[in-house]
Amino acid sequence: MIELWHCADARSFRPLWALEELGVPYRLHLLPFPPRARQPEYLEQNPLGTIPLLVDGATRMTESAAICDYLAHRHGPSPLAVAPHETDYGAYLDWLHRGEATLTFPQTLVLRYRLLEPEERRLPQVADDYARWFLSRLRSVDAALSDGREYLCEDRFTMADISVGYALLLARTLKLDTDFPPAITAYWQRLTAREGYRSARAAQRP
Repeated sequence: MIELWHCADARSFRPLWALEELGVPYRLHLLPFPPRARQPEYLEQNPLGTIPLLVDGATRMTESAAICDYLAHRHGPSPLAVAPHETDYGAYLDWLHRGEATLTFPQTLVLRYRLLEPEERRLPQVADDYARWFLSRLRSVDAALSDGREYLCEDRFTMADISVGYALLLARTLKLDTDFPPAITAYWQRLTAREGYRSARAAQRP
């Protein structure tokens, strides 16, 4: 059985959501955040101390967006992946990685320097600068949805939406969602109305 190590609402929410959308059986290991500090025995499973960690037989993966694509192909075929012969294949790969590298990354600095560091080590200017960076990069999502499309690729929900959707979830945690433009607000509402999203949220409750 697939095993997933997860902290509530962390990057590991991407593969958790993907598993629920696919309906694939899995075993969930809930960890306190950050696990490398609060549950050091986890380092025996993942020496990086990061989450997610997904184990599927001999396969071990730690990158959340890559795990989503892996699951859609290995446990598919599934419309959650975009195939190479489809028009939006390139866009699918781009959004899959943009959700992490372009949208989630700046928010991790906001999280660290606004909330996680001890008071004396917090850096408000760094947090504010990277919050603005995130919001400026969010314009690409707004532009992609401006023609009325409901999802990012091939007129259907895919793993690309899970990757970008997690960045929007993190933005809500950081209270950056008040600056969402209307198209992104409507997109977020569509994502969170999905049964897979709701099941994943329920699964991570202790």
